Amino acid sequence: MPRRAYAWSVNGPVSENLAASPGVSGAAPVGVAPTDSLPERAPLGRTELLLILGFWTVIGLLTSANALANSLLEPRGAWQPILPISPILNNFANAYMWALLTPPIFKLASRYSERSSWLYLAMFVVVGLVLAIGVDLASSYLRSQLYYAPAPLSPELVAIARLRRLWFMNEFIVYIAVLAAGFARNYFLRYRVRREEASNLKAQAAQLQAQLADARLAALRTQLNPHFLFNTLHAVSALVERDPRGVRRMVARLSELLRTSLDEADEPEVPLARELTFSERYLDVMQIRFQGNLQVSVRVEPEVRDALVPNLILQPLVENAVKHGVSKLEGVGRIEIMARRVGERVVLTVRDNGPVASGKPIGVEGLGVRNTRARLTQLYGQEQSLALRPAPGGGLVAEVSLPYHTRADLRAPGVAANA
Repeated sequence: MPRRAYAWSVNGPVSENLAASPGVSGAAPVGVAPTDSLPERAPLGRTELLLILGFWTVIGLLTSANALANSLLEPRGAWQPILPISPILNNFANAYMWALLTPPIFKLASRYSERSSWLYLAMFVVVGLVLAIGVDLASSYLRSQLYYAPAPLSPELVAIARLRRLWFMNEFIVYIAVLAAGFARNYFLRYRVRREEASNLKAQAAQLQAQLADARLAALRTQLNPHFLFNTLHAVSALVERDPRGVRRMVARLSELLRTSLDEADEPEVPLARELTFSERYLDVMQIRFQGNLQVSVRVEPEVRDALVPNLILQPLVENAVKHGVSKLEGVGRIEIMARRVGERVVLTVRDNGPVASGKPIGVEGLGVRNTRARLTQLYGQEQSLALRPAPGGGLVAEVSLPYHTRADLRAPGVAANA
């Protein structure tokens, strides 16, 4: 069965993690970079610089291997290498010149990547032509002065000839490739930042949703506890004059109930066994009040005792059965509590033998029942149900159905994430 992402963790509400979070208005979400911090001028890190150096070293090796192969296959011309490694030195010099120029080109691409106009396009072309001509002339100068025997033409005439024949266009193509890599890097960084920003915004929205659910559940609990206390004190007051000893026992049971209620006030879900203990203590108080005219039956399947259920989910239903059911009877009242597992669901049933009018239960939609519906909706959404119907033979049946899960089920995703 698909699990619902409950708004509660094993150790308490998710919204506790928001204590250090900024407010919703006027502040950026936690861990989210503001829009103006996008990497418009993202500097190159050490790893990127090493990758650039490694890339151009590989290019130098490949071009050097090609030059050596050509020197073995082609006849000797006017340009004779002074040393056997002169072609290697020449190609590595050209490659490392582009390695030095790559960071500035990446910076240029990062600074103006979002600009789209003919002016910026012309700027990129002019810069590329200047760099291509400069690299081509520098390579030609090094080849003529350092690595090869002097050519018939002077370096100035060689430079003019190279410009007239547009030999620098090879270097311009290299510039275009480096500039494109700079654009690609910048767009990738922007995409990664925006993706992280969207992810953090989604996480904050989930936290705020959990915080809202926590606030609503807290409000519902503050309604439930005074309601329960008022009804119990009313039962105590009914016995003050006719059964003082019973009143003392009821006060003692009431103190235990209040202590349990306060100890578990921060827990949205508790094991069913603990919830049954609380309901049984409440029914102990009611049995004292009814002076032996109240019979209680509890039938629970062993496998559902560890199932997590909403805190104080049974008490309003039991209280409803007492107030609107057995208290209306002249004879002996009966309350039956059942819990069973049906597939991947837990079904809780509270039944009484109170009277009905015209086939309909009497007074079943009090504050306790409405509160219970609201709490179930907050915790489980559409994966829960609360049904009230007449019981065969008289009385009322209140049935709650909710997803079956235990503390082990809630811990498993956290353990897997940590692993």
